[in-house]
Amino acid sequence: MEKLRIVGVPEHFNFPWIEVVNSQPFLDEGILLEWRNEPKGSGAMNKDIREGNVDIAIILTESFIKDKAEGNPARIIGWHVKSRLIWGIHISSKTVEETIDEVKNSPFLISRFGSGSHLMAFLLAEREGWDSTKLKFEVIGDLEGAKLAFESPDPRIFLWEKFTTKPLVDQGLFKRIGEIPTPWPCFVIVASDKILNRKPDLVKKLRDLVYLKSEALMKRDDLCEIIGKKYGIQVEDIKAWRKQTEWCTDAKINYEILENTIAILHQLGLLPHKSEVTPKQLVEERLVSLQ
Repeated sequence: MEKLRIVGVPEHFNFPWIEVVNSQPFLDEGILLEWRNEPKGSGAMNKDIREGNVDIAIILTESFIKDKAEGNPARIIGWHVKSRLIWGIHISSKTVEETIDEVKNSPFLISRFGSGSHLMAFLLAEREGWDSTKLKFEVIGDLEGAKLAFESPDPRIFLWEKFTTKPLVDQGLFKRIGEIPTPWPCFVIVASDKILNRKPDLVKKLRDLVYLKSEALMKRDDLCEIIGKKYGIQVEDIKAWRKQTEWCTDAKINYEILENTIAILHQLGLLPHKSEVTPKQLVEERLVSLQ
């Protein structure tokens, strides 16, 4: 039995993938789908797909584009989430500071360099008028690492998806002092060059099954209850998340959206100085309709 290895963050966004993997639709073809949660986020998944440890990854758009510009041979085979991600801006509940302006000189806690928690710090700095060359970072690995770091009252900033951290805010472990949305669709589906060369038809079939599952789930009246129970988030919070979240259900990618995202990352100084990565280089055009 051959394995098709898939990785994503252990968050509610990936529920359609979990459902499809659990159904094991390709056993008759001798293919076992294997899902692995990666709590350390997109930076770790970029590394995994570069090193051949996984075949498919669901990665934050900005993180993959930066890694692609730095030589990642994998390619985008579609959006997973077409809507923007709302990042919560968090500090420790033990910190006396209460506002974004009060912590502007504080270090950012990040899962790893190249991750969304790292890259979004630059977008926040631009919005707030901070000098991005003076940003400081502490690598804490994942959400558990942030919880440990926030046991200290020292002011530090942690950017993470707001509904994932909402239970920690409710428990009084984190203080949320603001939000910042991405200016681009938040998650892309990325396939390694090796699996695209070996089994492009299988990759397409799997992606399309996830799109069908996403479409079906969005029509379910009990979706919020199911997701809330699975991920330990209050149903009312999931309902709020659902209103601002759209899973992708087709293989169309807008050229201009990718082009604008690349331009913003260049403007923030996050892409290699001489990088000329283009939308066509980012996607697998055999599987995607680039419009």
